[in-house]
Amino acid sequence: MLIEILKAILYGIVEGITEWLPISSTGHLILLQELMPLNVSPDFWEMFEVVVQLGAILAVIVLFFKKLNPFAPSKNQAAKKRTWNLWFRVVVAVLPSGILGVLLDDWLNAHLYNYITVAATLILYGFAFLAIERKKPQSGLVKRPEDISYKTAICIGAFQVLSLIPGTSRSGSTILGAMLLGLSRTAASEFSFFLAIPTMLGASLLKAVKFAAQGVAMTQTELLVLLFGCVTAFLVSLVVIRGLMDYVKKHTFSAFGIYRIALGAVVILYFLLSK
Repeated sequence: MLIEILKAILYGIVEGITEWLPISSTGHLILLQELMPLNVSPDFWEMFEVVVQLGAILAVIVLFFKKLNPFAPSKNQAAKKRTWNLWFRVVVAVLPSGILGVLLDDWLNAHLYNYITVAATLILYGFAFLAIERKKPQSGLVKRPEDISYKTAICIGAFQVLSLIPGTSRSGSTILGAMLLGLSRTAASEFSFFLAIPTMLGASLLKAVKFAAQGVAMTQTELLVLLFGCVTAFLVSLVVIRGLMDYVKKHTFSAFGIYRIALGAVVILYFLLSK
């Protein structure tokens, strides 16, 4: 049991780091499961790799609670209205991936959750980040997520649909789309964080319901794995989110693009040589 708990902590660390960086948390968890598998049932694993993200989502709520709280007593009526408008834009942006995620969940699990898909999307979006950073100016852009239009929000939501493919990265697809649509790196990152709240809450609820519907009870080890994974993801996310917001104020996303390309190549080589 101790070994599985230590593995769960490692999984939580990986989730807490990769959920917010545009490098694909799901892709990394799939690869980690290949290299250091948890001793759990396949049904539990399918649920765990999504529900562990709840810990990471909680970190966003804690860090941005004042900004996202429309009932904060310190806000005047105008500020409360801006907060509600921000939430309305988040809801609009979540709809495309929410609808398609429910409809395609089983098909995606059956056909795309494999190392080939992960490697291909890591490399593809790595080049996409390098391309946009080479051409994109950072002046005259939308500096705050509160200032985006509903049209822009729904378009960012369309980009988030791409993240249903493992290896793409939910944060990567939304940040990339937001930057293409005229948001600064900071605004794109923040809006991506906010989109994660309803997106991952919904995805986690869907996976949890499906797991419960199968009538298979979690073992004590599996329960501890889920608990330690979520708590670790929460604590690590607190640090990573702060660090990323500081980073994007002074740096581009090019380093993440290079990382994605290199990791994709390593994944392909590893699995080809291991056959």
